[in-house]
Amino acid sequence: MKILGISAFYHDSAAALVDNGVIVAAAQEERFTRKKHDESFPSNAIRFCLRHEGFSWDEIDAVVFYDKPLLKFERLLETYYAFAPKGLRSFLTAMPVWIKEKMFLKRLIRQELEKLGYKKTHKAKLLFPEHHLSHAASAFYPSPFTRSAILTIDGVGEWATASISLGDGKDITMLKEMHFPHSLGLLYSAFTYFLGFRVNSGEYKLMGLAPYGDPSSPDVARYMNVILNKLIRLKEDGSIWLNQQYFDYATGLRMVNEKSWELLFGFPARKPEDPLEARHCSLGLAIQNITEEIVIRMAREAQRLTGAEYLCMAGGVALNCVSNGKLQKTGLFRDIFIQPAAGDAGGALGAALAAAHIYFGQDRQVTAGMDAMSGSFLGPAFSDLDVIQTARRYKAIYTHYDHFGELSDHVAGLLADGHVIGWVQGRMEFGPRALGARSILGDSRNPEMQKKLNLKIKFRESFRPFAPSVLAEACSEYFDYKGISPYMLLVHSVVSEIRNPTPANYNALELREKLYFQRSNLPSVTHIDYSARIQTVHRDTNPRYYSLIQAFRELTGCAVIVNTSFNVRGEPIVCTPEDAFRCFMRTEMDYLVIGNFVFDKKQQLHWEEKGNWKEEFTLD
Repeated sequence: MKILGISAFYHDSAAALVDNGVIVAAAQEERFTRKKHDESFPSNAIRFCLRHEGFSWDEIDAVVFYDKPLLKFERLLETYYAFAPKGLRSFLTAMPVWIKEKMFLKRLIRQELEKLGYKKTHKAKLLFPEHHLSHAASAFYPSPFTRSAILTIDGVGEWATASISLGDGKDITMLKEMHFPHSLGLLYSAFTYFLGFRVNSGEYKLMGLAPYGDPSSPDVARYMNVILNKLIRLKEDGSIWLNQQYFDYATGLRMVNEKSWELLFGFPARKPEDPLEARHCSLGLAIQNITEEIVIRMAREAQRLTGAEYLCMAGGVALNCVSNGKLQKTGLFRDIFIQPAAGDAGGALGAALAAAHIYFGQDRQVTAGMDAMSGSFLGPAFSDLDVIQTARRYKAIYTHYDHFGELSDHVAGLLADGHVIGWVQGRMEFGPRALGARSILGDSRNPEMQKKLNLKIKFRESFRPFAPSVLAEACSEYFDYKGISPYMLLVHSVVSEIRNPTPANYNALELREKLYFQRSNLPSVTHIDYSARIQTVHRDTNPRYYSLIQAFRELTGCAVIVNTSFNVRGEPIVCTPEDAFRCFMRTEMDYLVIGNFVFDKKQQLHWEEKGNWKEEFTLD
């Protein structure tokens, strides 16, 4: 049974291919089009999935779209009716698009598939599971659990904004939902908007900003009180009610009523690129604290309803790795699995898996202790010939290593000497995190590395933290965590033995002064609150990356390096050797490693661009 799942038309379009219940390929459309969060039909991702397995259209049993567009249209109409006459402008903007395109989505999907060679005579069924079922399936079916609670939390699907379900064998039973307009995802996005970041891409910035708030500040307590008493009502089961007089997302063209929020919090909405002030950090911490409490309450309710020992999570809010770490520490569940592509891109995978196990009734194979995501390395890989052709195109100079062991020793030495490395190996990651296949690497011990990576490589805000990649068996030597975190979705603290005590006046310091205080022996990956977004690296899922870190440990005694995504601000993560070389030459990276090829920046020809290349990408 060969099933193609797709997500499209909202944000983060993607395609995924499942063969007899096995996930064989998945990729986001943005990686091919170079347009971040691309919402267009995932033609390139579909081509890749079919080409990777060598499948033709007459072998595909079903094409599965990740939600039900008519239910979503129903929600849109009922929402405008409920709020009328408010929202007329938004209604007039939205309706032509819905009537022209999304009302007839089945026809549109067939037309797009026909452009890719699909014919009406082919046997593939076209299926439409509900949005939160797709999320739930994306988390439960690849998990290593035969039975678990499933918690999905995002902005909104059709009507649901959060759901609790039970996964048991090949079955998923929906137990409870929270409905639009009441949504934790939209609440968090509203604060993302008010604090000057871009909705649907800047939420992780808000999460990174929050620790710069002073937990003892009366502002944090005051802001939390305002949120809990004016903006929302929080119930014991984690469900929330949002006071719509303060929000515009239901019928307007913005997330919030800015004037009312200014009265509530005492300052205006921050403009993008404006300086960050203590009040912004305090508000960020306030909403992060409340988000964590809501997620924990929802998880407690999921445990109560199901009695399950394990939990699976998906939906955009499941990418809040700080909240995930706090939830894990509660001990509510023996273990938690979070879908690495937790957002809408992962819905494509979940749709295919839901069709396989629910619609077609295929049995599910579970391997104890191992998830079925193959490390999330499900995208395209490239041959030596592809690298050589890129080098010829740009007249690039390289060194080729016959043995990877020799290469990893060489690159480990470059890292130890303070160089920044672009690292492209094997199949591209599926999901928003670079996990050692399309990464930029540095020395975690170097106190200048965070500043250099942010300002000279990524061209982004200086407060943004970086993640550590650590050998799985060495994780507890550096971090207060004894489990695994292969997908960079958990935040835990660095161990006390490697911390540096903060100065007495620390909380009174300006943000920039806090930022450059050396907090531990791993300054480039230790966040301001002594936490780190951990990626454990495993020999069986990423042997090359594991070997590099092992070589670095043998050279330096340290089993931790810096890992950030291979892109600049506003650009999707690189896919091809050409994407990688172009990004390498546009930034101050020192070396580029693709497969067994090493490019030294000092040896390359002078790089010239026509116009300002940074304008290619919309800043996120």
